[in-house]
Amino acid sequence: MQNIRRLCVYCGSSGAVDEQYREAARELGARLAAAGIGLVYGGGRVGLMGLLADAALAGGGCVTGIIPSRLRDAELAHHGATELVVVDSMHERKRLMAEKADAFAILPGGIGTLDEMFEIVSWKQLELHRKPIFLVDIAGYWSPLRALLDHIVVNGFARPETRDLLRVVPTVAGLMASLEVERAQAQDIDPDLF
Repeated sequence: MQNIRRLCVYCGSSGAVDEQYREAARELGARLAAAGIGLVYGGGRVGLMGLLADAALAGGGCVTGIIPSRLRDAELAHHGATELVVVDSMHERKRLMAEKADAFAILPGGIGTLDEMFEIVSWKQLELHRKPIFLVDIAGYWSPLRALLDHIVVNGFARPETRDLLRVVPTVAGLMASLEVERAQAQDIDPDLF
């Protein structure tokens, strides 16, 4: 288990969403900055992504945005990020986000967020990484997804252990508490054992 210095957050780029989701993004950005945990995200300046990055930056946090050139050229890039990495493809974006992060959190989002979530969970199932993944279920937003995952297990398309690939937390505060537990456990491990 490694210390969590950078959290990759997947979330929506839409701004036309309920205020509770917008507030969760702002809260997470502020809390990450206060905890000294860097943000790795999709590099956008719009929607939940923009709110998340703005709040982290306002709190003095380190923000790494990774965005494909096509989206940067559409003027969607957050040019205030501490580091803005421009890549050629969505595949490269997801790979680099995964490499730069010590853990992952999924806030409410749409198809792109689901794509990112399923890929990082699939990689964990294939043991391509062992980093913690947290599904932040703000106001039950992810309840249908959780039911689908249970349905997949019940029907034999995945083993019951699949449920353990990601941890569900109901709030940003719950996520931060879980990250703190991960950090504490990492400090208790003798680095000479690895």
